[in-house]
Amino acid sequence: MNIATATATTEAPSCAGPDRTLRSPRFAMPRGAVDTHAHVFGPRARFDFSPERSYTPEDCTVAQYSALLAQLGIDRCVIVQGGAHGTDNCVTLDAIAELGPRARGVAVIRPGLASSELQALYDGGMRGCRISSVVRGGARFEHLEALDAEVAPLGWHLLLHLHQSHELADLLPRLLALDCDLVIDHLGHVLGNEGLDSPGFAALLRLLETGRCWVKLASLYRSSQQPYPHEDMLPMVHAVARAYPDRLLWGSNWPHPIYRGPMPHDADLVDLIPLWVPDPAVQQRMLVDNPAHLYGFGPLS
Repeated sequence: MNIATATATTEAPSCAGPDRTLRSPRFAMPRGAVDTHAHVFGPRARFDFSPERSYTPEDCTVAQYSALLAQLGIDRCVIVQGGAHGTDNCVTLDAIAELGPRARGVAVIRPGLASSELQALYDGGMRGCRISSVVRGGARFEHLEALDAEVAPLGWHLLLHLHQSHELADLLPRLLALDCDLVIDHLGHVLGNEGLDSPGFAALLRLLETGRCWVKLASLYRSSQQPYPHEDMLPMVHAVARAYPDRLLWGSNWPHPIYRGPMPHDADLVDLIPLWVPDPAVQQRMLVDNPAHLYGFGPLS
């Protein structure tokens, strides 16, 4: 069932929290590494959830996430506004302020904000906005062109969160006509059994070919039909890493909301990096150089 079309209830269904045990990965992150995809939820006593939301997460706070970053050896991060908080970006702005210069954010907004409101989001560390066909309460693809026009002057990108990979192929003509750069969440949700010849993967490659699109290697456990280390995803991962090393990004997807499979441990997800990207030079691009360019991180002090 597509969460976005589920019937709203007074209290949206609960979803499991992350594995909260902290342990270090075997893979050593390079200095300046960026986790480009994480969410912060709550604490609900301060930041209530949207009544339009599709799910009700546990409190997963900026303090808990900061401790995880330290354990994983990650210096920088990008907080993506979580669907449970809808278009009230206060929780993400608060997290960015708490984390300081090592953090950036991606907002969830709908068209129609005043330029002063958009500038305030930029000043608070936001560098893009997310459009989703997966969760309720945020921006949807009917808002695509309007948001593109409104946020392009800020230099923002549009982060695309897809329920099924064929949506990328369906959207391709519209996406190619946009002014903003694009970031494709979760490898476009191309499933392990769809593979290299799927329309969704072909559309992803066409967008990467433009030089105005980036792709996140994050949350691929959702797309795999195999247990860890999810080897059915390797053909797609290796294809984009080989052809577009300057377009790759990596993200943890902590705290893994609305995932119904065995909850991944974040250290194990870090340890997938050398399997996905064996070349240290490409690891450096994916983990450090590419996100520093996209999100505007300066030299690490």
